[in-house]
Amino acid sequence: MTILKKKLAKKIEEWRPRTKKLLKEYSDVKIGDVTIAQALGGMRGVKCLVTDISYLDPFEGIRFRGYTIPEVLEKLPKPPDAEVPYVEGFLYLLLTGDIPTKKEVIDVHNEMVQRRNVPDYVYKVMDDLVECHPMVMFSAAVVSMEKESIFTPKYKNGEVNKLNMWESTFDDAMNLLPKLPRIASYIYRKKYKKGDIIYGDPKLDWGGNFAKMMGIGKPYDDLARLYFILHSDHESGNVSAHTGHLVASALSDVYYSISSMLNGLAGPLHGLANEMVLRWIQDVMKKMDNKVPTHQEMKQFVWDTLRSGQVIPGYGHAVLRKTDPRYKAQRDFCIQHLPDDPIFQYVSVLYDVAPDILKEHGKAKNPWPNVDAQSGVIQWHYGVTEYDFYTVMFGMGRSIGVLSNIIWDRALGYPIERPKSITTQMLEDYALQADQEKLAHLV
Repeated sequence: MTILKKKLAKKIEEWRPRTKKLLKEYSDVKIGDVTIAQALGGMRGVKCLVTDISYLDPFEGIRFRGYTIPEVLEKLPKPPDAEVPYVEGFLYLLLTGDIPTKKEVIDVHNEMVQRRNVPDYVYKVMDDLVECHPMVMFSAAVVSMEKESIFTPKYKNGEVNKLNMWESTFDDAMNLLPKLPRIASYIYRKKYKKGDIIYGDPKLDWGGNFAKMMGIGKPYDDLARLYFILHSDHESGNVSAHTGHLVASALSDVYYSISSMLNGLAGPLHGLANEMVLRWIQDVMKKMDNKVPTHQEMKQFVWDTLRSGQVIPGYGHAVLRKTDPRYKAQRDFCIQHLPDDPIFQYVSVLYDVAPDILKEHGKAKNPWPNVDAQSGVIQWHYGVTEYDFYTVMFGMGRSIGVLSNIIWDRALGYPIERPKSITTQMLEDYALQADQEKLAHLV
């Protein structure tokens, strides 16, 4: 076993008694009620999923294994001459809950280097789909590798049980993750750069190697690391994470699960938000003749937008009640590396004026920017101007968190997911019963 797998095995053995005790001794304890609004409103806020990988705190933002984003960026080891930590070290943190040493990070890196080669048939799949959306190419490339699964044949041969199924799932995840930078960069170069493919360097880390294969110089390597870390996990109820979890709960292997995760991420209400924000900002720039507006001019534009019934894209969040720390991390990167970028200057002026206006307007529960308000802007600055590709990079990062969750789902023996459905008539019956109880109380 590698260092990471040994550490993970130890953590799993320590963790299993906790979930067993909860099921055995406290299975009837209620943790919440469900309203009609939640049943008809996409199950928003229903507490029925468990993940220890990340938690969204309304005031501190996403916590990865209990660590805030500033803590993660400060504490994790960094590559030489880099400002942002190794993605490999971040994976170690998500899987074990521990901050790794530099030696432990290098061990993960070396393991990934050994597993990074993409089968030849995968390139043919991508070549045949080059006229399709890049997310189609990405999802198809991932699911085509299902024949490489270690878990599936072991399960068919009866070699997998509830105690050991996490091990072959771990091996599949560690085979898939190192291939994603190569697959994604190949899609980019094949589709947008006339097939001028750039090969990687085994000495480089996950994020640095992706930047090299994209053909973009420093500090894009740090931006890649930051992007993948910030987009890795966001609890397990969002569409992409939940889809990956749901498919894996049927004991489908990680190739099926991550491909389905990518399919969910491709929806315009989920992974396309950063593209939509960037398009909106660029439209604003055209309306203002590309002149950086004064604060007063931007205030007037925001008010005009709100009064016309439109929203300010990239602002607001269902849970957060402050500026998204993921936005803040990217803003700090912009201030350091591209303060004079014209699109960032628009974003910056908008950040200065929009929250107060949204608070005064009164319709936004959270008037602060979220991660999507910034991420597309930076990609555009470094030459990644193909909107459709942004979700591919999002999918790379999200795979890290979803795979970590799936490994732990298998380790703790979580069952197949199967919520109960009811009919609209039943909901109306519940509503009628509530009316009758209110009337009886008044009498």
